[in-house]
Amino acid sequence: MFSRLFAPRATAHAHCDLPCGVYDPAQARIEAESVKATQEKYQANEDAHFRARAIIIKEQRAEAVKHHISVLWSDYFKAPHFEKYPQLHQLINDTLKAASATKASTDPATGQALLDLIAEVDKIFWETKQA
Repeated sequence: MFSRLFAPRATAHAHCDLPCGVYDPAQARIEAESVKATQEKYQANEDAHFRARAIIIKEQRAEAVKHHISVLWSDYFKAPHFEKYPQLHQLINDTLKAASATKASTDPATGQALLDLIAEVDKIFWETKQA
């Protein structure tokens, strides 16, 4: 009796966490821009305390990039996307590895490499949104 009383009256279905429209690689790009900017500030400053804080901030932002890219990979991109863009799995993996590389480096070139990969993810993302 209780199961019938509390049973859902309607079942909703979605292919992602929420109806699409909540995902955007811009979140990862903004965080990656912060990574690169922090790397540049690190290079321009010799103060040990400033540099220590810069490293902490850079690593937090790089971890946020990894989170946003992982969410796109696991929650937004689906089988039809991977069929149409067979390079997408490798691109996501390369992007995640590049984010990890920025955590291990204070060289702004690693930040730029990350931004370049995110731009490729962004291009594919927006092509899928147009479909």
